[in-house]
Amino acid sequence: MVPWLDEIKRRRTFAIIAHPDAGKTTLTEKLLLFGGAIQIAGAVKSNKINRSTTSDFMEIEKQRGISVSTSVMAFEYKGYKINILDTPGHEDFAEDTYRTLTAVDSVILVIDCVKGVESQTRKLLEVCRMRNTPVIVFINKLDREGRDPFDLLDEIEKELKIKVFPMTWPIGIGKSFKGVYNFFEHRLNLFNNENKFVRTDNFITISDISSKELESNIGENFAEKLRGDVEIIQGVYDHFDKESYLKGIISPVFFGSAVNNFGIQELLDTFVEIAPYPKGRESDKGWISSDYPKLTGFVFKIHANLDPKHRDRIAFLRIVSGKFERNKNYFHVRHQKWLKFSNPTAFMAQQKSVIDEAYPGDVIGLYDSGNFKIGDTITEGENLTFKGIPSFSPEIFKYVVNKDPMKTKQLQKGLEQLTEEGVAQLFYKKIDNRKIIGTVGQLQFEVLQHRLFNEYAAKCDFDSLPIYKAVWVSSDNEKKMQEFLNERSQYIAYDKEDRPVFLAESAWLLQMAQEKYPEIHFHTINEFN
Repeated sequence: MVPWLDEIKRRRTFAIIAHPDAGKTTLTEKLLLFGGAIQIAGAVKSNKINRSTTSDFMEIEKQRGISVSTSVMAFEYKGYKINILDTPGHEDFAEDTYRTLTAVDSVILVIDCVKGVESQTRKLLEVCRMRNTPVIVFINKLDREGRDPFDLLDEIEKELKIKVFPMTWPIGIGKSFKGVYNFFEHRLNLFNNENKFVRTDNFITISDISSKELESNIGENFAEKLRGDVEIIQGVYDHFDKESYLKGIISPVFFGSAVNNFGIQELLDTFVEIAPYPKGRESDKGWISSDYPKLTGFVFKIHANLDPKHRDRIAFLRIVSGKFERNKNYFHVRHQKWLKFSNPTAFMAQQKSVIDEAYPGDVIGLYDSGNFKIGDTITEGENLTFKGIPSFSPEIFKYVVNKDPMKTKQLQKGLEQLTEEGVAQLFYKKIDNRKIIGTVGQLQFEVLQHRLFNEYAAKCDFDSLPIYKAVWVSSDNEKKMQEFLNERSQYIAYDKEDRPVFLAESAWLLQMAQEKYPEIHFHTINEFN
């Protein structure tokens, strides 16, 4: 048994996921507020308040009021060490979110009570189901005129294919919203929207829901409706089983209003009690348990210029097992070399503090001069690699147009560093040396353009390139391979590892190439390795 088992068991590492505008980043802020990590919560986007959220730290995020990059935050709460990964909601940045889901042990899913289940919510839950990740649902914006809570629960079960169990229940909605009733604590939490930016608790214990005490707090009509709802819930929904939650079979549901700080404490208190402590991961050498004594971990994200003033490049490492210690030598498996880290950091979004040690479940930042790629593994000497960090074949392709030839070097460096973050993929053509960016969404081009200018002083535009699919090509027959590359040279590009890529303009052209050259393997990369 490792001596730091207690440190493992008190950790909770989770991601907050949602469709854009469901209130995910606002919920993150309020969790940090309850954990004492910040003193005042920021508004995601407000004309009245000149304050931006802790997790949305990049300039473009502050301007647009959306998250475009996963950020990591940690705080202590009631003896637990909580690691939050706030993910982008926008579908154009789904790849960052999917990779982040490999680094967490559970998820909180935020759903807008007005809009219900949306398209991006479905995609995210599919990834969670692939790994049987435990999910807690937070139905947000109860202070707005939303949908019937029973209809919402039915939709979640039907659309997301997960069983739900309500842990709290709303009393009224919108203008008539009175608060929530907690089934397990047998208490009311009465809603008060007077001060959104401080912690507010207004709990009233109701030992017997049939007593007149209920009427005195919420009125006769609401009391009668709540008793009827509770009776239905007890008849329809089975008892809550923690093991079923941990297996990803059942999802507890909470109701609240993140912007008003309401319903957050019930969510957080239950989360730390039932959420899983850090689990192991599958490697090419078998399962690595979190209580395995030697250090192992994997890089799931790279971020250049986290602090624009210092041009730093940070690799985000999820620790799977062992104890990480500052200034100790660790083995970089892909490079087969030993590295030492003198200033590993813990995060509060872009604020960083140097740490001396870290444990399974923690996400730490390693300053990187170009050693790391997404998916890299570090160990204490073992030759193993963790599996399952997904990559997407790009769907949109554009040529890079340099708008300032005096800044060619800056543009080159910026493109290399930003594409190493996984935001986009970089290709180049040998016949004319033109650079091509491939992404899964249009918004990524805007982010690239913005960051190239603000972080590297490089100006660029993008010209459309009508490509159906980029497929990597390889063959055991060198002669046939060279023949293919020569014949299709105008459609051949190379990735950053100098691997040839066939840019097929249509599904028909791809099929024709596959039929004409059976010796050539056409494949998409679905994992970093």
